[in-house]
Amino acid sequence: MANRPFPPFAAVLESVVMRHGPSAITDGLPRPLPPEELRALPDHRYLSAMSQRIFRAGLKHSVVDAKWPAFEEAFSGFEPALCARISDERLEDMLADRRLIRHLGKLRAVRENARAILEIAAIHGSFGHWLAAWSADDCVGLWEELARRFSQLGGNSAPYFLRMVGRDTFIPTDAVLRGLAQFADLDAEAKSAQGRRAMQEVFLAWRQETGRPFCELSKLLAMAVD
Repeated sequence: MANRPFPPFAAVLESVVMRHGPSAITDGLPRPLPPEELRALPDHRYLSAMSQRIFRAGLKHSVVDAKWPAFEEAFSGFEPALCARISDERLEDMLADRRLIRHLGKLRAVRENARAILEIAAIHGSFGHWLAAWSADDCVGLWEELARRFSQLGGNSAPYFLRMVGRDTFIPTDAVLRGLAQFADLDAEAKSAQGRRAMQEVFLAWRQETGRPFCELSKLLAMAVD
């Protein structure tokens, strides 16, 4: 838990209400899935969401999302056992498929990440079981583990992926960083391990104070400055 006091989250809520109206602090906020739902989600849905996040990086999300049905077809529904066996020749062929986003490194990442999911599932029963078991107090450690185990999940891709699948996390966007500086007097470096741990301390303190999950706190903080 946080080991030093931080300003109360009430100031953030006041700013959100002033900018967006009273309903903004309750309506349309992200909600994390309970552990039982994370465990129930099939591994192919995790691989699909992970791959979608990787292809979204640096591109308009709407462009990637419009092409995603073709990706689902090309990668056999993202079944990890099938994707793990995709040949180099098949990946090369995909570069000629205009329905897809033709980026060889990201296409290869699907195969690599399928293999990583299978390794985790062999030990824990499924990727969802592993994900649900990770400490709710250490989302930064989870980001680091995802970046270590999986291809192309560095930077903010790991927290964005977790948000997509419903695992509770904050996301260190530019707005969130500005919010932390304004409301918690924290000027943290988003790319450094030390900076991310410092952010997590603030969010832990605010979660304890408000009972709100990280994803709500993160969204509200961004809304308080934008």
